[in-house]
Amino acid sequence: MRARYRFATLSRFLTRGQVLTTDDTTHLLEDAMRRSQQYLEKLRHRRVFPEEQDLDRLRKALSGPLPDGPTPPDEVLSLVDDTGSPATVASAGGRYFGFVTGGSLPVSLAANWLANAWDQNCFGNISSPAVAIFEDAVLDWLKQALHLPSASEGALVTGATMANFTCLAAARHHVLQRAGWDLERQGMFGAPPITVIAGEELHGSVLKVIGMLGLGRDRVVYVPADDQGRMRADKLPKIEGPAIVCIQAGNVNSGAFDPAEEIIEKAHKTGAWVHVDGAFGLWARSSARLAHLAAGFERADSWAADAHKWLNVPYDSGLALVRHPLALRAAMSVSGAYLLLNERRNAIDVTPESSRRARAVDIWAVLKCLGRRGLADMIERNVEQAKWLAAQLQDAGIEILNEVALNQIVVSFGSDHRTAQVIKAIQSSGKIWCGGTNWQARDAMRISVSSWATTNEDMQTARDTILEAHRNVA
Repeated sequence: MRARYRFATLSRFLTRGQVLTTDDTTHLLEDAMRRSQQYLEKLRHRRVFPEEQDLDRLRKALSGPLPDGPTPPDEVLSLVDDTGSPATVASAGGRYFGFVTGGSLPVSLAANWLANAWDQNCFGNISSPAVAIFEDAVLDWLKQALHLPSASEGALVTGATMANFTCLAAARHHVLQRAGWDLERQGMFGAPPITVIAGEELHGSVLKVIGMLGLGRDRVVYVPADDQGRMRADKLPKIEGPAIVCIQAGNVNSGAFDPAEEIIEKAHKTGAWVHVDGAFGLWARSSARLAHLAAGFERADSWAADAHKWLNVPYDSGLALVRHPLALRAAMSVSGAYLLLNERRNAIDVTPESSRRARAVDIWAVLKCLGRRGLADMIERNVEQAKWLAAQLQDAGIEILNEVALNQIVVSFGSDHRTAQVIKAIQSSGKIWCGGTNWQARDAMRISVSSWATTNEDMQTARDTILEAHRNVA
């Protein structure tokens, strides 16, 4: 009652500039921790996708005009949990196999909570020297884990889209500079045209970035792909003038890797920049057993990956690495007398963002906790789980459309119509969640195994749920 009274009293004075007392804050954070623990504990038993009634309840709770006066903080938190939690997708659990989504490892979630309590603005040393030190350490460890050039400059960004943007902005600067054009001073008007070359299976996020950078989506030169979505190096066109070649480490459907060594060798002979879209596939390089899949990618000029995918840190967390630090700085740096930056590395000079959260703390916590062996074990376990499930489904007469070399499975249940019906039945069951895709001109279901939380029991549930839907759909 006393805590309740404090919040009630507080609500009357919030508009007069009052703030939470230490006791109030402690009570609120303890309540948030209790609710978070309960949410995570329920993940193993709840539906993976929410019921429509839960979504309707949330819509109703959030509808209406902005309140005229304050609401006690404990009531706000209660409303968020009571109506928001049941309406969420249980992607933090082990039975979600959509969109290459990893859960948050407990140590990363805990570090994220602490870093949010710090509430640092992480644009540089002057705004948060502590997080700048974390970021320096994390970038060094990531390059070691992925076996990429140690002299590369890096940026921690929101996700693979902004990682691709960051890398391709550096690429754009570099190839135009080689052509004698000062992009930052002269702009794109009248600049030498840049040829962008990519495989037919180019991910939509890269195409989006190409448009954002003014390189022209319709001007992309597409290279034919093989039956696994790999760019055919023998079909690479003649490269002349400023050019950027985009290759994939992990096709979003099949998980396949472009033949990096051959493509990079040909591209570099012409002076082209080679960029790697490796949102999840690049993590294969952290495993000695899987690294051969991504052999040769270290010779590229830039690499984009997601930490919130296979590294299993909280959203939003992406990684951009660029072999040529000066190109990245030229594309991203900012100047302003009020910044008073020093000679140390400042994230504001290598990222699209100024104000940014402490992503480095989440990532550092995972890398420190897992180490090289733990990271490799996590990646390898998911791959073995994917291979097991693919074999189980194939033994039951279900068609697997891809070579399951990584963590992706592409499944057909016959006709496009029947495949759609089976997917609907699987999703409606609430036991697991897999999404639809289109692969090689066929509608299919994609299964992505990329969470630390996925147990062998979860895989058995996935098998049984898929087989049941397959049997029951006419």
